[in-house]
Amino acid sequence: MAMTGASDGPGKIYFEMRPMGAQLRVVAIDAATGIEVVVIAPIGAARSHIEAVATAKLRKRLAEAASEGVAPRLF
Repeated sequence: MAMTGASDGPGKIYFEMRPMGAQLRVVAIDAATGIEVVVIAPIGAARSHIEAVATAKLRKRLAEAASEGVAPRLF
């Protein structure tokens, strides 16, 4: 399992990558809100492409949460 952080836009995004057979389970977590999404990718896919897809999915989820009025999670 690998966990990395990437500065992308105004917030920080953490990526957790865990191999599952011939697939890679990727969790992208927004550091500010705690909202996360999961992407399944081929194990041989480029890391930059996987992170780009996960980031796009997370941005979409954050936009949906904002339109629904979901408050950020405070720790």
